[in-house]
Amino acid sequence: MEVTQVLLNAQSVDSTVRKHAEETLKQFQEQNLPGFLLSLSGELASEEKPVDSRKLAGLILKNALDAKEQHRKYELVQRWLSLDVAVKTQIKTCLLQTLSSPAPDARSTASQVIAKVAGIELPQKQWPELIGSLLSNQQLPAYIKQATLETLGYLCEEVSPDVMEQDQVNKILTAVIQGMNAEEKNNDVRLAATRALYNALGFAQANFTNDMERDFIMRVVCQATMSPEVKIRQAAFECLVSISSTYYEKLAPYIQDIFSITAKAVREDEEPVALQAIEFWSSICDEEIDILEDYGGDFTADSDVPCYNFIKQALPALVPMLLETLLKQEEDQDQDEVAWNLAMAGGTCLVLVARTVGDDIVPLVMPFIEENITKPDWRQREAATYAFGSILEGPSPDKLTPIVNGALNFMLTALTKDANSHVKDTTAWTLGRIFEFLHGSTVEIPIITPANCQQIITVLLQSMKDAPNVAEKACGALYFLAQGYGDVAASSPLTPFFQEMVQSLLTATHREDAGESRLRTAAYEALNEVVRCSTDETVPMVLQLVPVIMMELHQTLEAQKLSSDEREKQSELQGLLCGCLLVIIQKLRSSEPTKYAFSQYADQIMSLFLRVFACRSATVHEEAMLSIGALAYATGPDFAKYMPEFYKYLEMGLQNFEEYQVCAVTIGVVGDLCRALEDKILPYCDGIMTQLLKDLSSNQLHRSVKPPIFSCFGDIALAIGENFEKYLMYAMPMLQSAAELSARATGADDEILDYTNLLRNGILEAYSGIFQGFKNSPKTQLLIPYAPHILQFLDSIYMEKDMDDVVMKTAIGVLGDLADTLGSNAGSLIQQSVSSKDFLIECLSSDDHLIKESAEWAQMAISRAISV
Repeated sequence: MEVTQVLLNAQSVDSTVRKHAEETLKQFQEQNLPGFLLSLSGELASEEKPVDSRKLAGLILKNALDAKEQHRKYELVQRWLSLDVAVKTQIKTCLLQTLSSPAPDARSTASQVIAKVAGIELPQKQWPELIGSLLSNQQLPAYIKQATLETLGYLCEEVSPDVMEQDQVNKILTAVIQGMNAEEKNNDVRLAATRALYNALGFAQANFTNDMERDFIMRVVCQATMSPEVKIRQAAFECLVSISSTYYEKLAPYIQDIFSITAKAVREDEEPVALQAIEFWSSICDEEIDILEDYGGDFTADSDVPCYNFIKQALPALVPMLLETLLKQEEDQDQDEVAWNLAMAGGTCLVLVARTVGDDIVPLVMPFIEENITKPDWRQREAATYAFGSILEGPSPDKLTPIVNGALNFMLTALTKDANSHVKDTTAWTLGRIFEFLHGSTVEIPIITPANCQQIITVLLQSMKDAPNVAEKACGALYFLAQGYGDVAASSPLTPFFQEMVQSLLTATHREDAGESRLRTAAYEALNEVVRCSTDETVPMVLQLVPVIMMELHQTLEAQKLSSDEREKQSELQGLLCGCLLVIIQKLRSSEPTKYAFSQYADQIMSLFLRVFACRSATVHEEAMLSIGALAYATGPDFAKYMPEFYKYLEMGLQNFEEYQVCAVTIGVVGDLCRALEDKILPYCDGIMTQLLKDLSSNQLHRSVKPPIFSCFGDIALAIGENFEKYLMYAMPMLQSAAELSARATGADDEILDYTNLLRNGILEAYSGIFQGFKNSPKTQLLIPYAPHILQFLDSIYMEKDMDDVVMKTAIGVLGDLADTLGSNAGSLIQQSVSSKDFLIECLSSDDHLIKESAEWAQMAISRAISV
């Protein structure tokens, strides 16, 4: 088969030709995989062939080795490993040969494919000669050297560091550092080497502990930041950024020089380079913030992870450098949601610096603000406002409150009267930050008082009529203003303005230009927060909002024949409106009188939700699903009348592996339904349990969805009691094998430990629900055979000593449930258990009152069981 022509046709502008070619390639792959891969690698390696067909051949080859989804990737890896060795050797020879092709696109594609093959084979101890044969290319012409370094870079991205021997790592680093050296005259080689180092840094742990080798690497990187070629300078700073997070604790000897290099780049170099130079300091802030959060202020001299306070030391020079960048704004940056420039990077870094050093930053920034805030040039006013907004998180309220109180009036005037839209945009953002960090029940001196509350609201509502970017920030400020009163249920100074705020926000959602700058979304988010944080006094007005939002949702469902772009916008709007109804339902169900008044709308709301499902798109699904959970909770057993129609959508949600968040939300809704319907959910349980068991045994479903499935078993058992009997033979073995898996998270990193604790908690919630569901039923004896295993699970997680408070509370609860439900049958088992007694004693003396309460209850249940 003439593969060249097919590959060219697959890139044709004529869709018929293109589709036919794609079909042909698919058939070839299915009928004869080895032949297919060989002809692609031959195409890529052949100099007679056109570059376009070679490039696509390489791309298809790469996609035959790797995929985004884990389960698919695993299949492709197994498929490659099971190919005949002679076929694989021939393909690999073609790939290595392509690295010396004069065609840059072919070389670059081959680099990527070699790395993918290496990613599969090196962990299996195959292709041991690869690194050696790549490194032998160092004496060849520059373009081959460049391709080889590019390959080494991709290789380090694909392979994990523990796969390579230190000896090989040293050889790779030597080749890369040689390629970066100032003596290397070819810029393409130097650039490829610098980019390769970026990927290889994770492999250099041992080299960074050796002073001489580390000095050498650092010197070469710092030299590369001064290369005449802009791309090399940028790549070198990217290496410094990576070093700052990977090897923070090794930076002390170099930090002074790095400051000089970065300061020069920020002031004089081209933007892409300057941005990376600022990023270096942002990255150092991230490291120091993490250390200070993990260890609090209690550093001892021999602490494992010392904080070197690089930011504190650099403050007097770093802050002025960052303040200068704030004056380099671009004219239209507020309109562009993805804009990123020097001023924004500098401001972002300033925010991080303030979080790192707290009060110390204030005296360094205030003079800049005072000097520029009233200047005629908008750039100076905007920079001063941005600087002010940037330092509001980190320093103490005591330090900031007097300054903010002095500035508030000025800010409110600027938001209405400043002639420049940039200044207004940043002013509204800064007000939002004031309300976010310095307003709320935890702040001692209030910033919002009866004297200024009306003015603040008037200004914010007026600004919602301003340009979309300003209006969006004003909505954000109102959001935080309302949130600050979320804890004070009794009275809120916002109450008299409730009607006005709601009206202004709804008006903003109807603006012709509400699609710009996320305005519509921000207005609905603010509306939701205003409703959520409102007091009992305004509940009747919240009730009046129900038909309004229902009408809006109804209108989105009437739209006919939409383009795909319009459909996406429609589904986004439906999501916002469902989210709004969710908050309203939650608000109204909490007070008896409105609960009854609301129930008259329940049928209409449910039929709207069902119509939203019928439009079927993932985002809406999720929002509508959440709202249905709230509706079920509000309507209680009456929800049963909606189940026949709703059930198919529930099942669709549970089957949605691809969008696993949707699946997770649906599982949560099953829990809501169990609590609302209790045993009325029984007719649907076969279908639900079948789907949940399928989800658990699927390797395609994201692991984060598995813990909630176990909890859901518990919800179902609680709702249907002894009727859960028929599911025990399926659910219990699943729980047991998951319990064995989650008992030990030894040597795991934080992320795995967090997941393990989520899994343990889900399993324990299932056991708890099952025991409570069977309590007082003649069928409790069915659970006796499972008790030893459950006690063994509790022993093993107690022995591991790594459970969090949530798991501890659930675990001690399960011990109590077991004793409570099984009575004397459990007494002797609990007495024999290795650690029950110690575990109970530890929980009884816990500082956490929830754990203590659970333990006191468990103690009573156990003593009852033992005394019988």
